[in-house]
Amino acid sequence: MNETLKNLKIKLFADGAEIEVIREMAKNPLIKGFTTNPTLMRKAGLEDYVGFSKKVIEMIPDYPLSLEVFSDDFSEMEIQAKQIASWGKNVFVKIPITNTKGEFCGDLVKRLAFSGIQVNVTAMMTMEQTDRILACLNPEVRSNISIFAGRIADTGIDPLPLMREVMAAVKSNPKCEVIWASPRELLNVFHAESVGCHIITATTDILKKLSLVGKNLEEYSLDTVKMFYNDATSAGYKI
Repeated sequence: MNETLKNLKIKLFADGAEIEVIREMAKNPLIKGFTTNPTLMRKAGLEDYVGFSKKVIEMIPDYPLSLEVFSDDFSEMEIQAKQIASWGKNVFVKIPITNTKGEFCGDLVKRLAFSGIQVNVTAMMTMEQTDRILACLNPEVRSNISIFAGRIADTGIDPLPLMREVMAAVKSNPKCEVIWASPRELLNVFHAESVGCHIITATTDILKKLSLVGKNLEEYSLDTVKMFYNDATSAGYKI
């Protein structure tokens, strides 16, 4: 394994909803956990939420796994959360920071966290959200907060200052780990590492690029030239 990767302190989680990909990722010693969400499940063509979830839990019982509720009503979310949490000790239940009406999830998170459920509060993007949700978490129970740094960057805002603030604030709860979510490129792994983020979760297309870390750039440049040449030749282009 590349020395740079071997020395990473941040934990790499794989984000996806394809059984065989998850099985393969679990063989990679760099991967320390898994996350998914209804959007990724739908993209993967999954129709049986419960069947898929239980199969993954059985397959990777020693890895933390985040599974998301999908109701928009907090009382229904609570019922779903308790059911999901009962499927395995490695499960973190993902609760969105608000419902679709913009109503804050704090009361629900507090009830779940103080009943012993491991929550992962997701879709977070501001320091105000962070401060509010940290006040709702149980300091005796493991939890995650997922800051969607990639989506913040999509708006033209550098997420690094916010992530530094979040990391400073979360020190008040040693059981809570911060997830850098929605990364857009492999470089984000090192951005997250630089601010002391605990976890980064990334889709397979980004994680596949781990093999490029430390690659000689002259060699990579030549590989790129060869790719262009081979593609042009295969296409039979003429002038």
